Amino acid sequence: MKFKPIIIVPGEPNSVFFEIFLKIIRKNKFNSPLILITSKILLEKQIKFFKSNIKINELEYSKKGLAEISLSTINLINIPYNQNKVFEKISSKSNQYIESCFKIALDILYKKKSNKLINGPISKKFFLKKKFVGITEYLANKTKSKHETMIIYNKLLSVSPITTHLPLKNVVKNIKKNEVIKKIKTISSFWTTMFKKKPSIAITGLNPHCESIDYYNEDEKILKPSIKFLKKNKYKVHGPFPADTIFLKDNRKKFDVIVGMYHDQVLAPAKTIFEYDAINITAGLPFIRVSPDHGPNERMLGSNKSNPLSLLRSLQFLDF
Repeated sequence: MKFKPIIIVPGEPNSVFFEIFLKIIRKNKFNSPLILITSKILLEKQIKFFKSNIKINELEYSKKGLAEISLSTINLINIPYNQNKVFEKISSKSNQYIESCFKIALDILYKKKSNKLINGPISKKFFLKKKFVGITEYLANKTKSKHETMIIYNKLLSVSPITTHLPLKNVVKNIKKNEVIKKIKTISSFWTTMFKKKPSIAITGLNPHCESIDYYNEDEKILKPSIKFLKKNKYKVHGPFPADTIFLKDNRKKFDVIVGMYHDQVLAPAKTIFEYDAINITAGLPFIRVSPDHGPNERMLGSNKSNPLSLLRSLQFLDF
């Protein structure tokens, strides 16, 4: 098979994932086979609800691997799960089901049958249960990875936070020189592997205008030494820049990636600029993990109005 399959874990069963997936499959063709790891009953209910006519090729999965993968239909590995209604409130009821989906997906990836994973939205409140701050960290734990890094990717500009889904009160104590250096190295390595180029990376300051009235200024004490070290080792890094101006058009166009200190410092401007035209990538894993850059969107379940662009971009990114 020329193109390895894209492994898809839809995630939370009560999210808009199936709605947007069915929209995409109706209008787009891909070179890579698609393998959904989900409940057959759940998928069939969604197909009926959204009046889709896609066909399913159910796969037998065993320790020997996969057989009879189809390119013309949706391949399915069935993980038993049922609910009385098409949609229910998000709860811990689906935790074991989601865990089972990831277990099969990771087994396929470990066996090198694929190197491409997409996961749909997952509830941090119920599934992760404070054990992990996000799926990035969950997958890093499962794969024993030490350099996982979140990247929100658009071909014009990408962003990455040093800390991810942390409360603001916990951000400062997690800004450390070794973490900054590690993240920049992981981003640069990912760019070199995927795009055959060294990325130009801007690093924002932590404090407004990179200044502080406090006796200890993290931008001076942590970020500047980190940048100096990285430059000495031939990384194309610049900064620290004030976060309130680095995203101005004439500033951001100079860089491939803007790295910020915390989640909303870089994700808020990126989502304002690109809206749904961005994807969430985890670099530093043994495979490429991508997810659409949105949550379960529980309040819009069944409305058939959700924008499928981010999932489409996720599939297109892995279609190689």
